[in-house]
Amino acid sequence: MIRVPLWFEVDKGVPNALRPVISHESSRGGAYSHAKHSGMSTMVSREEHQDRLPLLPLKNVVVFPRNVVTLLVGRPRSVRAVERALDGERRLIVTAHRDPDTDDPGPDDLHDVGTLVAIVSSERQAAGNIQVVLEGVSRVRITDFANHAGLYTVAADPFEEPESPGPEARALIAHVQNLTNRFADARGALPVEVQDMVQRAYDPSHLADLLATQLLTDVARRQALLEIADPLRRLEHIAVHLSAEIDVAALERRIKDRVRDQIDRNQREYYLREQLKAIHDELGGESGNEFDLLKAKIAERGLPPAIEDRVQKEIARLERMPAISAEATVVRTYLDTILALPWHEASEDRIDLVEAERLLDADHFGLESVKERILDYLAVRKLTSETATSSATQILCLVGPPGVGKTSLGRSIASAMGRTFVRVSLGGVRDEAEIRGHRRTYIGAMPGRIIAAMKQAGTVNPVILLDEIDKLTSDYRGDPAAAMLEVLDPEQNRTFNDHFLDLPYDLSRVLFLTTANSLAPIPRPLRDRMEVIEISGYSEEEKIEIGKKYLLPKQIAAHGLPEKAITIPSKTWGRVVREYTREAGVRQFERELASICRRLAREVVQGKSDRMRLTEARLVETLGPPRYGQDLHLGDDQIGLAIGLGVTEVGGELLPVEVATMPGKGNLTITGKAGDVMQESARAAVSYARSRAEQLQIDPEFQSTLDLHIHLPEGATPKDGPSAGITMATALISALVRRPVRADTAMTGEITLRGRVLAIGGFREKALAAHRHGIRRLIAPQENARDLAKLPPAIRREMEIVFATTMDQVIAAAIRLDDTLVGGLLEGIEPAAKAPAPEPMAAAPADAALAPPDGSDTTGGPEAV
Repeated sequence: MIRVPLWFEVDKGVPNALRPVISHESSRGGAYSHAKHSGMSTMVSREEHQDRLPLLPLKNVVVFPRNVVTLLVGRPRSVRAVERALDGERRLIVTAHRDPDTDDPGPDDLHDVGTLVAIVSSERQAAGNIQVVLEGVSRVRITDFANHAGLYTVAADPFEEPESPGPEARALIAHVQNLTNRFADARGALPVEVQDMVQRAYDPSHLADLLATQLLTDVARRQALLEIADPLRRLEHIAVHLSAEIDVAALERRIKDRVRDQIDRNQREYYLREQLKAIHDELGGESGNEFDLLKAKIAERGLPPAIEDRVQKEIARLERMPAISAEATVVRTYLDTILALPWHEASEDRIDLVEAERLLDADHFGLESVKERILDYLAVRKLTSETATSSATQILCLVGPPGVGKTSLGRSIASAMGRTFVRVSLGGVRDEAEIRGHRRTYIGAMPGRIIAAMKQAGTVNPVILLDEIDKLTSDYRGDPAAAMLEVLDPEQNRTFNDHFLDLPYDLSRVLFLTTANSLAPIPRPLRDRMEVIEISGYSEEEKIEIGKKYLLPKQIAAHGLPEKAITIPSKTWGRVVREYTREAGVRQFERELASICRRLAREVVQGKSDRMRLTEARLVETLGPPRYGQDLHLGDDQIGLAIGLGVTEVGGELLPVEVATMPGKGNLTITGKAGDVMQESARAAVSYARSRAEQLQIDPEFQSTLDLHIHLPEGATPKDGPSAGITMATALISALVRRPVRADTAMTGEITLRGRVLAIGGFREKALAAHRHGIRRLIAPQENARDLAKLPPAIRREMEIVFATTMDQVIAAAIRLDDTLVGGLLEGIEPAAKAPAPEPMAAAPADAALAPPDGSDTTGGPEAV
């Protein structure tokens, strides 16, 4: 036999000399030799096969007889097998893995049918690898495996091929040759040399193996063909494969021809679109059709009939659109949004009130009014579910200063109810489209934040927290607060219409919670749709309890310190709160505790200490000198100086009022950035002083001879509101009668021209602010006596609270007058009443604080007095 000098790689048809080296662990190709290798017989006797030969397992490679392949052998077991063969007759048995992912195959991991191969050449490579060129000799069936000296040796029997009937073989060979010519014409995938070898072939076994080497790429199909002994059966498999490939090529050509007949040859973009459409038509019903996939998803989602009809129309529009058009992108986003929205998926409410109350108490300390409102809601849900009735969901608005934990309370409510929690931040939102979405006429249109929150929740009854609703603003793009009216109205949100969806969406089962620092910026119609729950600032005792139970353990864990690594005596807790923080919430308090933990963490790393007892001396060493004093340091009793109280978005604050009198012509000057309402209160105070000039022994004509200057310190901070009325009147009368105001007294209340003292808001915050600054005496309107129960018992025990109905009682209680003046003022009326002190308590305060907030509140805004 004469050896053919040209061998070809299976896939690319390049000469063997140009074929890249391939690793036997990943390759499948090889070359095909038309003749036998010189000096090596194709026929192998049974005696030769009974001799044990080294086994070379192959990944993703099947070698056929007369197939030449170059391998890079790297696994130690495989390298030893090649070396054994090189030392002997240069022959190996190769077989493929059953699972190509197996790195160290055993006998059960390898196919029983393999190929006897001869090593044509070998070359040592770096790192111990060997590059070998193998030529398939014959099929063999492995009968015995042995693991010897770190390699497999096997015994194999020859794979006997039955004799093929001559006429049938010639007919099948001619048919395959014809199919090969048609395949080469349709695909152009066979080299000319291979086509020539096919036309000259006369042995069905040789022809089947040659075409299998060139045409089959799947390892499983190659192995299955290797295991077929009958050459005619193998050739029939090749004929079937060629016929299928010819049919596919004809189908592709038919599609191209049909598309080419429908369009102008110069419009390439349109040609591509029509070609894609024709392909979809030919694939009708198969999984590759994008539109059928969308229709299947719609059927699975079980959308309401009206919604499903609308979506089907959008899919029909999308099918007619160019795939690369901008509008098609918007429609796809629209369909994805509708399919992602929950339409009937709902989480089951936890209606076990005992368990819900336990979860709320575990997360929060106190806040009984909020907890009771949630438990009431769950009780109603339980009754309505039992009677199969429905009730409108209330919208709760949590109002309070930053740092009191409004956002974390919303998360705990969702956990207690067993619902999904989603937070939507509204701070700084000024575009109506942020709430109701963009219309789909815009490129890049997206749904609004409410629909996006529903997508994120995945259920129709989540808890959605609308954070910082008082920070909504408006501009030329619309008023988002007005858009919130539909969202937060239980009678309207059943058919909420997002501009992007342009479909009614039911929000009636959503529990909406909103948070705000102040109710003033919220429009009245929006405020009217919410049930307001006020969360006030914390007293010193409440902050200490929060620090002990929540903040300090949290910071110790966050800094990687061992449990109970820091011990803080009770006296030191009080100093941290009083001298290093001045806030209504606990944010700064938590930052100070974090500073203490960081100091200990550094000492632990440096090996100095692993425990800390925060004594008063160590406190100053760790946090520095105190930032705030026990009181305002206003000194002793002073003439013309009274301490008022105001409420800001960050809690209560002191508001000193100073009055100076000077010879002049009765001019009234008010400085300190006072608002219109506060200036009107100052004029009312002057009028009251003139009306009581006789009783106070003041010159009735003082306004024509004296200039009055009323100043409110911290002039850069805007101030407004009527509750500083009695404070300005007290400071003014003190300056006129030349009697000092008590420095240990703060006051708040609105004044009328007739001297009545009217109720004010924020009584709790103002009382806590006075206590926080070390003031232990407070004058307030008598009507605010009803708010006394809101104060913590510890505050009520430590503070003397005086309730007044008239300005005369305020002057008598605040200004150090002699008995004659007091008698003239209080003639015919009772002195101001003092609030009774509560009974001593052994337990912790009942009205307590929230667990550490999550950092979602913000500060800022004008001060309201």
